[in-house]
Amino acid sequence: MHLRPWDSYKKVIQKWGKIVLPQKLLRFYPPSFIIRDTIVEGVDKCFQQGHQAAVIVFNHANLDELIQTSDIYDVKMYKSILKEEFLQAARNVFPDHSIVSLHKHLNNGHALIIKVEHDKDRFFEIETLMNEILSKVLVKLSNEYKEVVFMFETGYMFIEQKESSTREAILKAYQQANSMAEKKTFSQYNELRFEMNRIIHQKDLRLMAQPIFDVATNKTTASEILTRGPVGTDLENPLQLFAVARQLNLLFDLEIIVLEKAFEQIIKFEREHQIFINFTPITLSNPGFIKVVNRMLLKYRNVNPYQVIFEITERDSIEGFKHFSENIKSLRKMGFRIAIDDTGAGYSSLHTISEVLPDIIKIDRSVIQDIDTNTVKESMLRGLLLIAKETGSIVVAEGIEKEGEASVLSRNNVDLAQGYFYARPAMMPSLVSTL
Repeated sequence: MHLRPWDSYKKVIQKWGKIVLPQKLLRFYPPSFIIRDTIVEGVDKCFQQGHQAAVIVFNHANLDELIQTSDIYDVKMYKSILKEEFLQAARNVFPDHSIVSLHKHLNNGHALIIKVEHDKDRFFEIETLMNEILSKVLVKLSNEYKEVVFMFETGYMFIEQKESSTREAILKAYQQANSMAEKKTFSQYNELRFEMNRIIHQKDLRLMAQPIFDVATNKTTASEILTRGPVGTDLENPLQLFAVARQLNLLFDLEIIVLEKAFEQIIKFEREHQIFINFTPITLSNPGFIKVVNRMLLKYRNVNPYQVIFEITERDSIEGFKHFSENIKSLRKMGFRIAIDDTGAGYSSLHTISEVLPDIIKIDRSVIQDIDTNTVKESMLRGLLLIAKETGSIVVAEGIEKEGEASVLSRNNVDLAQGYFYARPAMMPSLVSTL
């Protein structure tokens, strides 16, 4: 099948336009999917409920080629099938109430806007679910169109909560997600890569911490380190910061800087205060990770490894990470302790517990939320407490926001707890001065 004349002209215009025109002039985002009131209202509703929203784009990289050379003769029908498959896959992966919109993206792709219900470390989950959607679509397409190779580019970005204009925030997220997907020269992708490299080179990060309380005594025993990017930038939000770092393959560098800054704080304030630091399996399985940690211990000699807990984040399975188990054993030999995050959120965290046998288990907010009015959730909590007893693990309950939730923890003898009910995150110096 041959290209229509206009398609041929358009390709030539785009090719030469990239050479002679500023890149921003080449970014055409049809207003039909950006400014529709239903999309803006859906995103606003997410923000009003205290949640986040993210844009995921799936660009059909070889669509024009397939139209010309493959068995796809009925283009209109193919595009209709494609949209339906993306919709079905999204519904299989996300609950309906989490899907704000699914619609065509530019001329060769689809965009999904979703509600993200928790604001901690969910950028990892977004990438996993994005890949799961694409995998489901590719299976369906391969069954429908035999011997056809389908190529897609994917990217995602969280939508910033701006007081001025939600529409502008959505458009910006589209542009950044599309840049991540395309990774083209002169695109916004390079701007983000430059900024992220600058942040890493200058170690331009700020640490906050949220206190963790002993449920029985109501006293602070530890804190969880939280990271913020440079003030006033697109990457100040930790969701944006880590999402970009992961897609640029700079996650290891970023998490190492967080570790070093945490060590600096321990030395500066000379407190025997226990701190939890989040690490992804990607970083923990890096073959050079232990060497870097050893180097830091030599540099910061007054850091007691026992007061530092490496918290394994991400709901993905740890399987397939070659050096993960070996590195965890090395960390323990050095005196560090290990915690598993998001316990109760899915099978993978339980599998990780059986493999790692952590010193500390952190129970996900999805189990704790409204536990005071849900007997099934309290039964789940008791089950997880039995698992912790079997593995000899201390239990931390996350996301406590109400007195009723705290009461349930107390009557079930949960060890530790954190959440807005107890204390909100604060900058490290402010927090330490109150301990």
